[in-house]
Amino acid sequence: MPKIFEYFGFVFFFYSNEHEPIHVHVTHKGCQSIFELIMQDGKLVEIRMREKAGAEPLSAKDQKTAEAFIQKYSKNIISKWVKFFVMRQVVRSTVIKTKL
Repeated sequence: MPKIFEYFGFVFFFYSNEHEPIHVHVTHKGCQSIFELIMQDGKLVEIRMREKAGAEPLSAKDQKTAEAFIQKYSKNIISKWVKFFVMRQVVRSTVIKTKL
């Protein structure tokens, strides 16, 4: 389960047996939601949030924060996805200490 980002209490990660579409799990204060990155012609066109079965979803405020983070760091998330799932390489977690 590679952790890819930490951002002011938010943790962004993949499970090691993931599937497409590219998506990232986000936890904050014991809650978790999943965000799918919908691509078209190599560009991010939509971020879709869905709930994780058996987990309390992120609050509306935390969903907005997570989505804004994903929007800003989408290229990095996609790069880490490809590196981990396609190239089978280790990805390192990045701690972001600057507010969006």
